[in-house]
Amino acid sequence: MKQSLFYPIPLMLAVTTSAWAETKTSKETLDDALKLDTIVVTANRDAQPRSETNAAVSVFTREDIDRLQPSSVADLLNRVPGVQVTQTGGRGSVTSVFIRGTKTAQSLVLIDGQRVGSASAGGASLQYLSMDQIERVEVLRGSRSAIYGADAIGGVIQIFTRRANGNGINPRLRVAFGNRGTQESALGLSGGTDKTRFSLNAALNETNGIDRTRRSFPSDSDHDGYRNKSFSFTFSYQLTDDIELGFNALDQRGKSEYDNPYGRYDSSTYMTYATTKPYNLFALNSTSAYLNYHINDVWTSRLEVGHAEDKLKSKDKFSTESSVYNTYRDSATWLNTIDLDEKNRVLLGLDYLNDKLHASTDYNRTSRWNRAGFIQYDFKGDLIFTEVGLRHDKNQQFGSKNTWNGSVGFNINSTNQLIFSYAEGFRVPTFNDTYAPLGWGANPNLKPERSKSYEMQWRSQLADKTYFEASLYHTLIRDAIVYSDIEMQNIDKARINGFEASLQQELSNQLFANIALSMVDPRDAKTGHTLPNQARRTLNVDLDKQLGNFTVGATWSLVSSSYGDTANKISIPGYGLLGIRSSWQATPELKFDAKVDNLLDRSYYRATYNFKPDPNNWTMPTTPYGYREEGITVLVGLTWTPDFFNKKRL
Repeated sequence: MKQSLFYPIPLMLAVTTSAWAETKTSKETLDDALKLDTIVVTANRDAQPRSETNAAVSVFTREDIDRLQPSSVADLLNRVPGVQVTQTGGRGSVTSVFIRGTKTAQSLVLIDGQRVGSASAGGASLQYLSMDQIERVEVLRGSRSAIYGADAIGGVIQIFTRRANGNGINPRLRVAFGNRGTQESALGLSGGTDKTRFSLNAALNETNGIDRTRRSFPSDSDHDGYRNKSFSFTFSYQLTDDIELGFNALDQRGKSEYDNPYGRYDSSTYMTYATTKPYNLFALNSTSAYLNYHINDVWTSRLEVGHAEDKLKSKDKFSTESSVYNTYRDSATWLNTIDLDEKNRVLLGLDYLNDKLHASTDYNRTSRWNRAGFIQYDFKGDLIFTEVGLRHDKNQQFGSKNTWNGSVGFNINSTNQLIFSYAEGFRVPTFNDTYAPLGWGANPNLKPERSKSYEMQWRSQLADKTYFEASLYHTLIRDAIVYSDIEMQNIDKARINGFEASLQQELSNQLFANIALSMVDPRDAKTGHTLPNQARRTLNVDLDKQLGNFTVGATWSLVSSSYGDTANKISIPGYGLLGIRSSWQATPELKFDAKVDNLLDRSYYRATYNFKPDPNNWTMPTTPYGYREEGITVLVGLTWTPDFFNKKRL
C-alpha cells in the first residue's frame, strides 16, 4: 500500500459506496443505486452491477418490501436462501439469525454502513428494527472478513434507511390496524433539489402480543406486548460536481414484554420468586457523516465517521431491581476506489472501531479497539473475472490477524457464469466470553474463531425475465467458542456443507414468482451432532399477480425439523406456513393493502426453553417446551402520498 495514495485526504471517516459510474455524481449514485435490484453495495463496499460481483447477494428494495408486506426484518430474511431466523415468541422477541449454518454472532449487521450490535452478547437486535424506516436490505451469504473484518464468517446483512423519492416535496402517511391490538402509523417527508436531498421519517408500532410460554405460574399467563417508536433522517448535499456531503441517522426505542418461566431472582434476598412480569426497555441508534470526493476519472475517495448504540435495560414490575447492558460503538473508515482502466479496479481502505460497554455487572474490561487496513483487486475480462482481497487487523486484546479471499469466475456464454471462491474469516470473543465477572464462565485466554470457506456458484439468465442462481459451499470453523464445564473454551470444530438455489421469474400477464431453496448440514465435527436451532431444509415461495390497479400475492414457507440442544435430544418439529396479501391503488395518491399471515393458524415454535412445572420446587427436573409463535395474524393498512406540494411548485 503506497503512502502517496492516502496523502491528499486527511484520515478520519467511511463505509458504503464510492462512485457507481464516472459520468454520474456521487449523489445520483447513492440515491439511484439504492432503488435498483440490479445494483449491489455490500459485496465490495462499492456500488456495482450485480453481475460483476463474485459474492452471493440477495437484495430487497423498497418496492419489494411494499409488495411482500413483511411484518418484521425477520419475516423478510426468512425469504433468503441459506438464511434461517428464530424467535422466542412473535414481534419484539429475541431474534437469532443463522446464515449458511453459522450462529448469530458469526454474521455482521450494518445499518447505512455502520456496524451495530451488542458487545456483550455479540448479536444485533434485529427484532427492534421497524420496516417503515427501511429503504433496502442486502444479504451477503458467505465469509467476507477480508473486507469487513471480524464477525463476517457466515455473511453480512446491511440495512439502508429510507431515501428521497426524487426532487420536490413528497409527504407520506401510513396507518394500519390488525388483531391483537396491533397498530402501525408512519409519517414521512422527503424530497430536495438537484443539489440537496433529504428524507425525514417517524413511526409508531405497537401490539398486545401473545402469551409466549406455557403457564408456569399465574403472573406468567399474560400477553407480552411490544411498542416501538422510530425515527430516521438522511441528508445529502452536492457541494460541487465532485464533492458530496451527507448524514444518516436512525433511532429506535421502546418496550418489549416477555415471559420468564425460570422465576425472578432477587439478589437482595438470594431467593427466587414465582411472581414475575419482566420487560425490556431498548434503544438502538446509528448515526454517520460522510464526505464523498470524486477526485478524478480514476480515483474516488469516501470518508466517514459513525456512532452506534445498543442499549438494553431489563426490569420487572414486581421488583425494584434492574440490569443494564449498553454498547457504545465509534467507527471511522477511509475507502478509496481506483479504476485503473475498464477491466482493472483496486479498492483500498482503513478501518477503526472502538467498543465500550456500560453495564450494571462489573466486567474486567469495558472497552476494546480494532484497527485495520485492506486491499482488494478486481479484474473483469471478457471470459474470466477474478477478485483477490487481503486484510490486516490489529486488535487491542488479540493482536494481529490476516485474512484473505480470492475467486475466479468464467463467463461461459452471454447468459451463464460459473464462480469458484475461497475466503477466510474470524470472530473475536465477546465481552461476555472474556471479560464477564467470576461465576459467568468467562475465559480471558480464549482465541478468536477461525474459518475457511469454499464455494461454487452458478448464475444463469435462463430467459429475458428469468434469473437462476445456485451455490454449493463448505465451511470449516476452528477454535469454535462453546461453554464447557465451568467456562468458555476453544474446543470444538464445526463443519458445514450446504446447497442453496433461488429463482426469480416474471411470467406472462404480470405474474411474479420467487423461489428460494436451502439444504444445509451444520455439524459439530467432534461429535457429529447437528448444530442447534437450524433446520436442514427450507423452502420459500412468493407469488404475486398484477390485476390492473390490484395486486394479490401469497407466501408459502416450509421448514424441516431441527434440534434445540447440542446433544440432539430436544427435537423442534418442522412446520409449514401460508400467508396471503393484496393491495389496491385506488388513486395515484391513495393505496390500500391487507394481509393475513399464518392463514391456516398453525401452532409452531422455533426455539425452546426449560419449563419448570412447579415454581415452589426449583430443584425439580426441567422439561423443554417451545416458545409460542403467533397464530393467524391480520393487518389492514392505508398509505396516502399527496402531491399538493409539487402541484404548487414550491
